[in-house]
Amino acid sequence: MTALVVGVDHRDLSFTVLAVAADLATTLGADLHVVHAIDLRDYPVDPDSADWEQHAEAALSELRSAVEAALAGHGGQWTYTVQVGEPVPMLKLAADEHDAMMIVVGHHKHWTPVRVTRGSVGAGLSRTAHRPILIVPEPI
Repeated sequence: MTALVVGVDHRDLSFTVLAVAADLATTLGADLHVVHAIDLRDYPVDPDSADWEQHAEAALSELRSAVEAALAGHGGQWTYTVQVGEPVPMLKLAADEHDAMMIVVGHHKHWTPVRVTRGSVGAGLSRTAHRPILIVPEPI
């Protein structure tokens, strides 16, 4: 079976990317594998906060619910994977595990401190992945 891997995070662009990937999966008759890499944005700013872990669990639950809602009308097969780690290796591993024909990610116009130190996921994939990468831009 043909497969696509798509990376999501908490930003609005992820749901544009998810819609593009779902449409493409439908057109190609492909399974869709949604991947979220847990990072510091899933946690509150203060690691000494008493509800640090609960905040992360709530944020991850909220993201999963949003992905489920976004894919409610998608008629194809899809999976959702969440793991702690860097997005580039996680997306590459998921693509290898599912023998994906393509990895779909978004391109944010605005740099954040995390992206300055870690770099763009799309750029990282384009340098290291051995599969095609579809980079979906932010809407104008």
